Amino acid sequence: MKNIFSLIVFLCSLSELYSQENRHLISNPVINGYYADPSVLKVGNTFYVYATIDPWGGNELAVFETKDFKTWETKHINWPTKLACTSSGSNGSMVWAPSVVKAKNGKIYMYVSVGSEVWVGVSEKPLGPWKNAKADNTPLIKADLFPAYHMIDAECFIEPDGQAYLYWGSGLNWINGRCFAVKLKPDMVTFDGEPIDITPPNYFEAPFMLRKNDIYYLMYSEGKAIDETYKTRYSVGKTPFGPWKEGINSPILSTTNDRTTTGPGHHTIFTENGQYYILYHRIHPQEKEYVLRELCIDSLNFDADENIKIILPKGVREFKAK
Repeated sequence: MKNIFSLIVFLCSLSELYSQENRHLISNPVINGYYADPSVLKVGNTFYVYATIDPWGGNELAVFETKDFKTWETKHINWPTKLACTSSGSNGSMVWAPSVVKAKNGKIYMYVSVGSEVWVGVSEKPLGPWKNAKADNTPLIKADLFPAYHMIDAECFIEPDGQAYLYWGSGLNWINGRCFAVKLKPDMVTFDGEPIDITPPNYFEAPFMLRKNDIYYLMYSEGKAIDETYKTRYSVGKTPFGPWKEGINSPILSTTNDRTTTGPGHHTIFTENGQYYILYHRIHPQEKEYVLRELCIDSLNFDADENIKIILPKGVREFKAK
């Protein structure tokens, strides 16, 4: 009896510990609803998350405000819209894949895909009012800049000294993805030189640049965004343009064996209290063709040799913006 009683006490203590852990966990998905391709901007002690509305984009972006990634407020911004971002070269693709950054000049810029072209907007505040950063209201990157590839998924990277770079590109019909890059002038709109092809190994789309110390980590997605082949990879280089060598442990985020996380990709990275976090989308389980996705968060960590560790999706401990 004594042994049984001890076992019961032990199991109860484990249950209590598990319960306490869950009470302090940001679990996935972090937001109710179907969204993809997130971007995070922190202003003061508030995070703003901008994302694609599923299925396959809407007439506007999804925008959320939070201080702790547990309590969310839904917001709306005036730009971009499908109507405002349509040119003679646009196709029917909706509003996708924002990248929102605060530039050296203090203004906020958004690089967003609409109609399979990249548009750039500017605002003084995260929630706007926004407007096209180009005076002539045309796209920054037209669909026919490199006709053999898909001109989407632009991501802006800003160096500590304020120098900005733009990365973008995908493939057509789920094949032949290419990554293009260009240095930006201080106006965040004008190209400083010609765009170049910097495609790293096993790249398809959704580039994201991270610099840690003197290492540049070009992160990206491979596979089809509609199934379990979609995953997150990375390559390393010594400059913003490479050359690139695929990182140890790549891919770092893939479909899990139990399929609770399927097709994780098109991510962003941010830091808080010295910890790196990855915000990405995964495919919502469904019987029909995969088109609905949901936003998830996990910790991003490095080993002693500065390699990114493989991510085991499980959510993160609670935190608040400081």
